[in-house]
Amino acid sequence: MDAFPAYFPLAGVKVVIAGSGEAAEAKLRLLASSPATLVRVEGPEAFLPGSYSGARLVFIDGEDETFARGAAAAARVARALVNVTDRPELCDFTTPAVIDRGEVVAAIGTGGASPMLATMLRNDIEQRVPEGTGRVAALFRKFQDDVRAKFPELHARRAFLRETLSGAVAEAAQSGDMEQAQSLFRAAIAKGPKAAGKIQFVAGRGPADLLTLRASRALAAADVLAADPGADPDILSMARRDADRLAPAAATPEALIDLARNGRRVVRLVVQAPPAAEAQALAAAGVPVEILASAS
Repeated sequence: MDAFPAYFPLAGVKVVIAGSGEAAEAKLRLLASSPATLVRVEGPEAFLPGSYSGARLVFIDGEDETFARGAAAAARVARALVNVTDRPELCDFTTPAVIDRGEVVAAIGTGGASPMLATMLRNDIEQRVPEGTGRVAALFRKFQDDVRAKFPELHARRAFLRETLSGAVAEAAQSGDMEQAQSLFRAAIAKGPKAAGKIQFVAGRGPADLLTLRASRALAAADVLAADPGADPDILSMARRDADRLAPAAATPEALIDLARNGRRVVRLVVQAPPAAEAQALAAAGVPVEILASAS
């Protein structure tokens, strides 16, 4: 990872756009719906550090070399973070291609290497992010404290949120019926936690592009990952980074059964078929077990 992506909250933040070219106009359009205070700076005023006082972010239209360097230097004196169009060497940060769904924002960046590629990728991904996604996020923000209070254990909270995000609550918010969505959400919270753990076996020999979509989703949703030695590193990287890792020696049938019974989603990443005794123990325990094979 050559650059770390981060999101800056914009409520109450001063953002300065310096310059008068098309790039400056594009930044104004991009930020027009944000809660930031937008300030436009042009001409000699752009060379004065005071023009950027209190700004967190500064976008500079850098068509003119002298203007770009002078404005960037002045903004840095004011301790603002600077982006200069088409001049990555002058940038503290680069501007990604943005998918804006209100409270849900997705960004694709190339570190300034190929903005056109980022735009093309954004267009592909944008079609998969419904317009109502921001309403779903806003709803979940509203009930965040209630969910944490009802589900203090992280794995139980994740299980509840996974179920809610794929059910009637999210569907109502997506469609714009927020009153119904809130009613359903309150009912779901009141109902309490469900111990819906399972054990999923995923082929880990590789290559990663042979994994099915269901196997990829299992890795992304795992609470616990137990990987055999020799598992493909590319497949391992697809697992949630905050999932607990279980050492091979500790991944006994008894341990897996206990985790599943306590509501955890366990992914067993295997490079060969598990011993028959392990499969029999899991079957006898009655915990949900799923085999997710690679695509052929």
